[in-house]
Amino acid sequence: MRKSIWMAGLAALVSIGVLHAQTAAGKVDVQWKCAAPSPVHAVPVGDVADHAYIVQQVKCTAAKGELAGVKEKDGTGTEFVEATGNNGKGHGIFVATLANGDKVNYTYTFTGVSSNSKLQTGTNKWAATSGSGKFKGITASGTCTAKGAADGGAVFDCVGTYTIPK
Repeated sequence: MRKSIWMAGLAALVSIGVLHAQTAAGKVDVQWKCAAPSPVHAVPVGDVADHAYIVQQVKCTAAKGELAGVKEKDGTGTEFVEATGNNGKGHGIFVATLANGDKVNYTYTFTGVSSNSKLQTGTNKWAATSGSGKFKGITASGTCTAKGAADGGAVFDCVGTYTIPK
């Protein structure tokens, strides 16, 4: 009986080792510098002052960061915002392109504060939904903090973790 329990335990350890060897995991630490959103399509709701639904797109360039040893390059976020006064919340999809040409697709939810239609501060929560090439099957999640720029753009500092099947 003891031998069969020990053998089962050894088999479990071998299985865990094989699974670990078949994935790459690491931390995400990237900074995105994003231009002012363009295009921006805002539709007033009409129920209260300064309440609108907005669909917009933002182009970003990675100022620092890599994923599994491959430098982040650029990305495009397409998002839906519900804005009331200076406060906004919403969700979007961000498609990142890496230096080797592979892509990673992320979904995100966010909140932010604006002034004169320019983001001042914000936060988001993101998760990878798919990838291509080396990043096929990626799982990842994390958060970003944002600080607005005078030109209407923003800088996003993002952290998290990822796992990629080998």
